Amino acid sequence: MRVTRPRVAVLTAVHAYPHADTDTIISAVRTELPDVSHQAVYDCLHALTAAKLVRRIQPSGSVARYESRVGDNHHHVICRSCSVIADVDCAVGHAPCLTASDENGFVIDEAEVIYWGLCADCSTA
Repeated sequence: MRVTRPRVAVLTAVHAYPHADTDTIISAVRTELPDVSHQAVYDCLHALTAAKLVRRIQPSGSVARYESRVGDNHHHVICRSCSVIADVDCAVGHAPCLTASDENGFVIDEAEVIYWGLCADCSTA
């Protein structure tokens, strides 16, 4: 993968803002590269995701989010009230973390688990 200023800026933004949406990443990149286009950021996110340098998640009812934690098959917990997202380490055992009750002939190599609830701030409010 070729190293470009936009790719470095996008990767830096993803590291600085875990679970950020594209608008947040665009705003962060534009502090360093004011003239970067939306499309350039989208292209960088696509390339970085394809290269497995960032991970794209899209929880139900949410826009796509990006994070720099890759390669460990971790999961997420999301607040139903304020939508804050936090990482949760693998639920049980080795990747894919959970054993399906019936693989239906698939060779499973990844599991995506999202826990939903209220964060500490929202549950005490």
